[in-house]
Amino acid sequence: MKSMQIFTVIDIVALIAGLAIYLFIVGKQLKTVAGKLEEAADLVWEIKKDAEIIEPGLERINTTGGVVAGALPLLYTFAEAIVVGATYQPVEHPEEREPNFPAMGTRRSRQLDGVGFIGK
Repeated sequence: MKSMQIFTVIDIVALIAGLAIYLFIVGKQLKTVAGKLEEAADLVWEIKKDAEIIEPGLERINTTGGVVAGALPLLYTFAEAIVVGATYQPVEHPEEREPNFPAMGTRRSRQLDGVGFIGK
């Protein structure tokens, strides 16, 4: 029975040591997370301070955006008209034309004479 009691005490000590190590690691990680959250909170407060400066001009910005949005259909119509006018439309049945011939007839080349070959 004595050895069973010793093993039980060793198990309990090992369990408590394992829990202590686990809590130490988790505590260290939580401190790191807390530090990063504090930095993030400071950034959020700075963004809020900057946004308060912009807030009065938002109504004017929204009004201008509404004017631009209202003009978009008209601009789109103009753009379509420009594209239709500038797009090449091939003729469906072009007239059959004769090939162009020189006005003076067939020309004689003198390049072959230079190498000793007399062409017909």
